[in-house]
Amino acid sequence: MVTITAIVALILVGVAVAISAFLGQVLQENLNAKVSETTSVTVQNLFQLQGMPQTGQPLTASDVLNAGRQEEGVLLVMSDSGVLIPTGAVVTSDGTVEALDDEQVADVTDSIRRQGLETVTIQGLGEYRVYASPLPNQTIAVVGLPLSEVQKTLAQLFTAILIVTAAGLVLLGIAIAFVVRAGLKPLRAVADTATRVAALPMSEGSVSIDERVPAQEADERTEIGRVGHALNTLLDHVDASLDARQRNEDRMRRFVADASHELRTPLASIRGYSELSLRALRQAEANGGPEPLIVETTGQSLERIQAQSLRMTTLVEDLLLLARLDEGQELVYGSVDLTRLAVEAVEDARPAGPDHEWVLEVGEEPVVIAGDSGRLHQVAANLLANARAHTPAGTTVTTSVVREGKDAVLRVHDDGPGVDPAITAELFERFARADRSRARKTGGTGLGLSIAKAIVAAHGGTIAARSEPGDTTFEVRLPARPADPGAGAGA
Repeated sequence: MVTITAIVALILVGVAVAISAFLGQVLQENLNAKVSETTSVTVQNLFQLQGMPQTGQPLTASDVLNAGRQEEGVLLVMSDSGVLIPTGAVVTSDGTVEALDDEQVADVTDSIRRQGLETVTIQGLGEYRVYASPLPNQTIAVVGLPLSEVQKTLAQLFTAILIVTAAGLVLLGIAIAFVVRAGLKPLRAVADTATRVAALPMSEGSVSIDERVPAQEADERTEIGRVGHALNTLLDHVDASLDARQRNEDRMRRFVADASHELRTPLASIRGYSELSLRALRQAEANGGPEPLIVETTGQSLERIQAQSLRMTTLVEDLLLLARLDEGQELVYGSVDLTRLAVEAVEDARPAGPDHEWVLEVGEEPVVIAGDSGRLHQVAANLLANARAHTPAGTTVTTSVVREGKDAVLRVHDDGPGVDPAITAELFERFARADRSRARKTGGTGLGLSIAKAIVAAHGGTIAARSEPGDTTFEVRLPARPADPGAGAGA
């Protein structure tokens, strides 16, 4: 506000100075013309008096001014280079002619340097604009008019400009204050919203940011409105990020709980069978030697210990594989025949699921890609194992490999009951299983599809599932010819 007011004040002062200078010049030219006109009239009066019979007394300036009607302020000084004593007179405000004293006459005569217009200062009368006119007989007549009228007019003009400028600046300040406050209203709304959001606890727990800049204060057609809209967009992004963070935390807690459960079960089995074996051995020692039943029980316990150890080892290896894939490691790239890989995976699945019907649909031309053969075989094996574990006997599982544009596509289709809609959204999450009781009969630990997704993503591909009763398809898309076969490979 101060800056705008100062700029406008500077402009108004500049305009006032320019107008005053222009008007002063116009008034000065008018005064010069009036002085010249008055000089002509006064000189004519002087000539008329000189042509009349003389009374023996020399003509004075007062005689000349009294000879004709003169307006207020007219000044006349006459001299003839020393023959006559210079005389001067002025017409007063009441129309009478008053003679000038010697000092006042001297002020005029001493200031005249040349013929024409001059500005002189006379004691007691102020500044005059005079015209020195040479006459016959070496007489010089100096006629003048006061500058007081011009100065008075300019003073009035300056006063009027000052008053108008001051009033205009006051009105301008009020208008600017109103406009600025109205214009900054959206910004105040932005500041209030940001203050309320800053007061929200967002360090932990579920956080939802419901504060937003009102829609009428977030109009993108204005600069400040764009700030409000940008803040709303930022808050939407932060809110979504906080939701994602909370989901990740919940998923991590669930992951830790599931992993702990999966590890606790084999550890409990190992501990139980170990204690049973030790008890049997102590009993055998107490009886003086091992009995056949004790030997059989100890052997069964060791077999269970080995099975649970293998189960726990598989789980730990799967978790380690997921961690390394998340870090971009664990892949060794090479040329992979996806068609041959699918054939081998189906051949491996047939003995494990003899009660299922396994169908293979591949073309005559091999589909070759760049990737890690072992890990891609694991993807196919996991998809086939998932189809076998979650479909009843007699289900037809069809594996196909095709090339679509720049993608190599591996599909595993079955005509089983389909995927439970309750877990469709988290199908590829870790430990995602339809059986929430974690019963072992459902098969696996819930890491198979998450490992498949991690491997496919590490190859720059995608995996998706489409399911409805009688029609379930898992589709893997991989770049058939990547620009850099080693892109994404770890050390």
